[in-house]
Amino acid sequence: MSTPSEEERSNLRRAIAASALGNATEWFDYGIYAYGLTYISAALFPGSTDEAVLFALATFAISFLVRPLGGLFWGPLGDRIGRKSVLALTILMMSAATLCVGLIPDHATIGFWAPTLLIALRMIQGFSTGGEYGGAATFMAEYAPDDRRGFYGSFLEFGTLAGFSLGAMLMLGFSLMLGEDAMHAWGWRVPFLVAAPMGLIGMYLRSRMEDTPVFRAASALEDAGPPAPPLRLLIERHWRAMLVVGGLVVALNVVNYSLLSYMPTYLQRRIGLSADQALIVPIIGMLLMMVFLPWAGALSDRIGRRAMWRISLIGLLVGVVPLYMLMGTGLYGAVAGFAVLGLLYVPQLATISATFPALFPTQVRFAGFAIAYNVSTSIFGGTAPAVGSGLITLTGNPLMPALYMMLACLVGLLALRFMPETAGQSLYDDPFAQKATR
Repeated sequence: MSTPSEEERSNLRRAIAASALGNATEWFDYGIYAYGLTYISAALFPGSTDEAVLFALATFAISFLVRPLGGLFWGPLGDRIGRKSVLALTILMMSAATLCVGLIPDHATIGFWAPTLLIALRMIQGFSTGGEYGGAATFMAEYAPDDRRGFYGSFLEFGTLAGFSLGAMLMLGFSLMLGEDAMHAWGWRVPFLVAAPMGLIGMYLRSRMEDTPVFRAASALEDAGPPAPPLRLLIERHWRAMLVVGGLVVALNVVNYSLLSYMPTYLQRRIGLSADQALIVPIIGMLLMMVFLPWAGALSDRIGRRAMWRISLIGLLVGVVPLYMLMGTGLYGAVAGFAVLGLLYVPQLATISATFPALFPTQVRFAGFAIAYNVSTSIFGGTAPAVGSGLITLTGNPLMPALYMMLACLVGLLALRFMPETAGQSLYDDPFAQKATR
């Protein structure tokens, strides 16, 4: 394999920065919403504390209902006009909606319009995210060398945890500096305002990039045909890849949103930690996960994506209940339990952008990935916090989120059986077509 030129290395570094910053912006919003949930619910929703929190969790889930629509819209558009154009639009839309959440007057001032505006803005965020994540992963995968796609792709998820951690640390920092009264009055709004400059920087970086070499090469082929076939043909020809992605995403995002989004609420309301302690625990865990992400991505280039996913899914299946029990023992148990759960999850998280885009050929890569990923995420990912909380309320068992994660991991193991290995594979190939001919 030829050594990349300095220009190619420079383009790769800029592609990593542009992709990771967009992902960080997306997850920054999730971080400040999840970690500021008690303040947001008190300010924008009516009713008792429990009712307001439930409404806020449901609103978090509502944004995921429109993500498939975003995937249906942005995915084919990205396969037709290019990855970078779509990504420049989605990051701007996403950051603008996050900014506006921080400007909504509270319920005492405008009544039902407060939750109504929040729901509308969350739906805009969900629609833009429907194109953002699939596009960023595709963009990253198509720029990375085939033999190091896992390593470079892991930085997209480094951006995920960086954005989430930044949102969490801002909420925690303002909470410690301002106190509960000021946070409820106005302090919770400030982190939402940070989304504006993050979005502008991300849009600038993306607008200055060339589209990916893989997309440009496919577009230049005279016999390539229409770059994005109708949805019916996409499903007819690539349904296996879409089912595999959908099944793996069930495991991926039930674990993801249970650990990263629901955990502060779970630790505070179900375990009895203070508000600040419930923020500190996931922050420590996420910072530890960030250290291991590039290592896990590089390891997947050597031993394969399937092996990494198998290690993660089986480890979580065996360990999640004991680790949830450990978290229930107090602050130190919560730190240790969350850290181990996070490390068991890292092999999945580190390989998303190396695994999923490689399952589709170039002409339908953005659309196939975005649609399959977002349909599964909308049903199982965004609803995970509400399902976990609802199951605890229904049964009285604080381990129900852990049992739900075990069920999701079983679905992931089933899907993994049908996933072809893609480590080192050229993105010009269709792995399912190759598998069928062997």
